[in-house]
Amino acid sequence: MCDAAAWAPQSEALADVAEIRIAEHGTLDSLIAMAERILAQAPRRFAIAGHSMGGRVALEVMRRAGSRVQALALLDTGYQALAAGAAGERERAERESLLELARREGMTAVGRRWLRIPMIHVERLGDAALVDGILQMIGRSSIEQFEAQVRALLQRPDASEVLTRISCPTLVLCGADDAWSVLATHREMATRIPGSELVSIARCGHMATLERPGEVSAALRRWLTGGGGDRA
Repeated sequence: MCDAAAWAPQSEALADVAEIRIAEHGTLDSLIAMAERILAQAPRRFAIAGHSMGGRVALEVMRRAGSRVQALALLDTGYQALAAGAAGERERAERESLLELARREGMTAVGRRWLRIPMIHVERLGDAALVDGILQMIGRSSIEQFEAQVRALLQRPDASEVLTRISCPTLVLCGADDAWSVLATHREMATRIPGSELVSIARCGHMATLERPGEVSAALRRWLTGGGGDRA
């Protein structure tokens, strides 16, 4: 449910080192289709950063055309398919419940439900500018787009094998208090990706690009310019 606003701080901060393009997925309903659209529109060689679902899309780009990718950044995301058994059924039921809420009350209601997970660090729940910006962004999404992305995530492929084949400079970044895409998962990803850098952002939840824009932009600048950084 994110749009260019999710990357606005980084787009401004990194304009001097990169030509930044924000992918739009519209109502595409598979990660594969999203990755293929990116590949059709991207230059022959490029760096790619993906946040949350976008990180999974970036891994599908790597699966299909890893040789075109100069550098990869995975932020607050995951790599595993829908779990088998009861865990997978719980996730499916939760996503379908959110779809029903969207149909009844609209997308902003979904955003308010997400904030209670919480989507951002608990200390930021009283930050009106941050919260209102996130709710407005989600409110700009359509129910059709939400339905398509739910289908895409429920059908997501496992990317475990993709991780081990990544050879470009890779940043794995996560809010230390992300309750959706936990830090432990990012440690696993960093362990599987040869030579990757793991960065955890303290006092930060799932929406790292907006919660801690300066720290995320600094990590992305090091990643883009080859400056390196400290491992978490």
